[in-house]
Amino acid sequence: MSVHPIVCHPEAVIRAADPERDAAAVAAIYAPYVTDSVASFELTPPDAASFARKIAALGRTHAFLVCERDGRVAGYAYSDPHRERAAYRWTVEVSVYIDAAFHRQGVGRELYTELLARIRARGFRQACAGITLPNAGSVGLHESFGFEPIGVWRDVGWKAGGWRDVGWWQLQLAPQDEHDGAAPPAEPV
Repeated sequence: MSVHPIVCHPEAVIRAADPERDAAAVAAIYAPYVTDSVASFELTPPDAASFARKIAALGRTHAFLVCERDGRVAGYAYSDPHRERAAYRWTVEVSVYIDAAFHRQGVGRELYTELLARIRARGFRQACAGITLPNAGSVGLHESFGFEPIGVWRDVGWKAGGWRDVGWWQLQLAPQDEHDGAAPPAEPV
């Protein structure tokens, strides 16, 4: 697992998010996805304090990364538990959000390259992504990493005056083990 910042684009650094340093920038990036689009089903943007708690919690158990370009947070990506029940503990959900000023500049690709490497190294086996439809850009990004469509939840969220569908994509992070049923695979760390 990479613990040092990764430089991808000549002006980009991918690193673990810091709750104190990055929460305000992350909140600012996310707010338009809540207020101006249907990409998020939240109705009120979380504040920096909420994001600081989320960054700290997910940094301990999963991963929360930012991409810096020219000293500015251009986007972020994270993984979190897919569901709370114990049998799901090897599966994560992944998300990526990019500042509008950096759309279509490879920031999402840079973030997901490092995020997927980190969650694989921690022992997670499946990654899932829920995408409010339509969203060709997000679908294209996920499919370029090998995510496969697995289904659509129809009319599951009301936002911006209409019912919204959420498509689900899944990526197998590690080969399936052959188990005799006696013991589970190694725990994610």
